[in-house]
Amino acid sequence: MDRLTSMHIFVKAAELGSFAEVAEALRLSPQGVAKHVAWLEARLGARLLNRTTRRQSLTDIGRSYYERCKIVLAEVDAAEAIALEMKATPSGTIRVNAPVTFGAYALAPFITRYLDRYPDTQIELTLNDRMVDPIEEGFEVIVRIGELADSSMIAWPLRPYRLIACASPTYVAREGFPEKPSDLAHHACLVYGEWTPTVPCRWLFQRDGQSEEVRPTGRFRANDWKALLYAAIEGYGVTLGPADVLGKEIDAGRLVQVVPDYEGPARPMHVLVPAARRQTVKIRCFVEALREAFGEGMGL
Repeated sequence: MDRLTSMHIFVKAAELGSFAEVAEALRLSPQGVAKHVAWLEARLGARLLNRTTRRQSLTDIGRSYYERCKIVLAEVDAAEAIALEMKATPSGTIRVNAPVTFGAYALAPFITRYLDRYPDTQIELTLNDRMVDPIEEGFEVIVRIGELADSSMIAWPLRPYRLIACASPTYVAREGFPEKPSDLAHHACLVYGEWTPTVPCRWLFQRDGQSEEVRPTGRFRANDWKALLYAAIEGYGVTLGPADVLGKEIDAGRLVQVVPDYEGPARPMHVLVPAARRQTVKIRCFVEALREAFGEGMGL
């Protein structure tokens, strides 16, 4: 006999107290129920039920065995549910939050490919650079750049968010090629973000374990990096931006990397989900796809 089936019948017998009621509930004969219980008793070498002509009651061994059987059967049900869920096709709406530049240039193309792959999925993408409250604002998946401090989130690391410095071939031909970070002090830099004299913008470069800091200056600042990318392509200065995006502009010949022998700034990047939320198929599948696309050593 199948042990799990016999355990299931035994649990029912313990709970209902009658082979006849078990037989009716499970669509078996009372004799079939009795055979399963007797088979377990023979296997264990111990009586599990005290039988009378009308009712059954658990023995001491039967009571302990009953409690363990419930745990085993619950784990079997949970394992099967997980397996079935993993086979299921993701569907439904996923609310995603990400930083503006990464979201617009790198995440958006990934999302369109993901939607093509899973046509029953919808994604609502919100882009901003502030820290959001996923529970309060209803986000299910979040991409964050920078050090993590929120312990209420489950986090998976992605590849670092690396920045490089670039300018257009026209600009370099006109103003010269910056070979080292200190050269940028004599160039028009396109500064991202809102900075003040007391809190100046800093660009940090590294080479051979040594760091060099630059405080870029220029005539054009913006709080949206897309505007600075346009200005760089048009020859108005040097921009510091994500390597993934600028690499495509370099390949297209619209920009060239300056200060090429130095590593630009790099910040950790993670995908997060609130620990309080159940990781459904749609969330788990989306997170796994993100990790595959943006994991360390992976390309877009």
